[in-house]
Amino acid sequence: METPKTPTAIEHRIREGLSRLVSVFRSEDWVRARAAGLNPTQHAILECLAGRAAGLTVKDIAFQLGVSQPTTTDSIAALERKALVVKRPSETDRRAVHVCLTEAGSAALALGDAVSGEVEHATGMLSDADKEHLLMTLVTMIKRLQDAGAIPIQRMCVSCRHFRPHAHADAANPHHCAFVDAAFGPRDIRIECRDHATADPSLQAATWGVFHKG
Repeated sequence: METPKTPTAIEHRIREGLSRLVSVFRSEDWVRARAAGLNPTQHAILECLAGRAAGLTVKDIAFQLGVSQPTTTDSIAALERKALVVKRPSETDRRAVHVCLTEAGSAALALGDAVSGEVEHATGMLSDADKEHLLMTLVTMIKRLQDAGAIPIQRMCVSCRHFRPHAHADAANPHHCAFVDAAFGPRDIRIECRDHATADPSLQAATWGVFHKG
């Protein structure tokens, strides 16, 4: 087999690789959703609402998931009929209505969360160093996409006001979470934390600068 003289750009090949993973993720999303008696969009809405006691508006949910508002509205209506979510007036804007997760919704979400998949299994076979490197790469990519406005702010450590990067001299646990008042290491960086509190833009920029340089 000959090596191509004009291979496609490495960015293109990385995109191809990620697209292969996406196809597996979609299949596994159906398995997790079915375990909870839902479809993938309904399950994703429950995941989006988890940890958000005040709930989110329909517009915010649609933005977070990257789906249309009509699709989101239909899915929320189905979840309401199953008593998995409830609509409540906003505490800050009486004109707004927030969708909130119920106890039954949390229980349904747990059923889906308990299902492991092939991607998770394949990741588990990586070395500890490769896992940590992959996690840091994903955090960086998500941060770049956020900065470009391609996706909304994610509930990652690096965008949280509780995160203190490289606050400790301990190489194994250099970071600090002010929310739980504990040190932790790179492999414990969160991409989706239900205790996340979004930092203001200037703090996010400063935090990322320290984290990335470290």
